[in-house]
Amino acid sequence: MLGNMELQKKVLEALDWEPGLEAKEIGVAANGGVVTMTGIVRSYADRFTAERVVKRLSGVKAIANDLEVRLPGDFRRSDGDLAAAAVRALEWDVQVPNDRIKIRVADGWLTLEGQVEWQYQRQSAEHAVRNLMGVRGVSNQLTLTPRVTPADLKNRIEAAFKRTAELEARGIRVETTAGGKVILTGSVHSWSEREEAEDAVWAAPGVNVVEDQLGVLV
Repeated sequence: MLGNMELQKKVLEALDWEPGLEAKEIGVAANGGVVTMTGIVRSYADRFTAERVVKRLSGVKAIANDLEVRLPGDFRRSDGDLAAAAVRALEWDVQVPNDRIKIRVADGWLTLEGQVEWQYQRQSAEHAVRNLMGVRGVSNQLTLTPRVTPADLKNRIEAAFKRTAELEARGIRVETTAGGKVILTGSVHSWSEREEAEDAVWAAPGVNVVEDQLGVLV
């Protein structure tokens, strides 16, 4: 297991290496595998990118993203302009059922509401608006339409784990409840393996909520 100073150095180097990210404005603290990021970034996209960079590093168990989005003057847009841009972005994305999605904007924060059938549609909708100029944050409240019974859902997820070479499926336990909720418990060997497990769950039809309680062994 990496020491706190080693992990902090590793995170800072990874952030500095990421193109387009103003890493000098980001402070990093590490404690027992938990990485905390503080400071200021110029867009919500930069905040998301910083978190993505840290997640893929070995030795990271959890992330506290306390980065503040502070838009430069020429990045700011009125909520009306931002709402119109978000509507157009959803309309132009072929993976997004835009007719099922409502958008609310308040002080640069976008809220997506509605119901879609698949997790990839939910993710695509957020991705479509995340990088718009003027966005300070995105709250993705889109829900998924349940399509299978809990028992069937559990069987499909466990079968998916067995097909995924990156996962040590024996260390993961799956519990399903009514309404498409899936609870994962047990342990994996890295943060990327934890995300791989979540992705496998979300790929199953009918999943509406994933409660990931997996521990990371580092």
